[in-house]
Amino acid sequence: MTTTNDMIYSVLDNNLSRIAGVQGAVLLSNDGIRLSSYEMERDRAERVAAAASGIAATMKALSREVDGGRVIRQLVEMDDSYLCIVGCGEGSTLIVVTSRKARLGELGGEAVRTAQALGEWLSTPERSGTQPS
Repeated sequence: MTTTNDMIYSVLDNNLSRIAGVQGAVLLSNDGIRLSSYEMERDRAERVAAAASGIAATMKALSREVDGGRVIRQLVEMDDSYLCIVGCGEGSTLIVVTSRKARLGELGGEAVRTAQALGEWLSTPERSGTQPS
């Protein structure tokens, strides 16, 4: 029997394995909870999810301030790695980590295509600030 996690992993593997230097990926809810990961240990994936959710939330807030519309992707360049953050459906985010061997156009394009493929059938609604009575 195929589980949702198996299907997510299959989408991640089919798309992200084409990127040179891919080191892993995490699919997370917008509140920072790891939903699935690819080629990354669970503990590390959970820490990346928690930290990256803050970056994603900051970019959404900045976009609202400047009337920028939906944030498509964010790219963080580090000495040894790239981190690509892409919105995935209504309430999820995809984080892709690569070495500097990755070509930025390929990384950005594949990350967006992967997020679109996942977002078509995986959508986590955002939590409202009010509790049901």
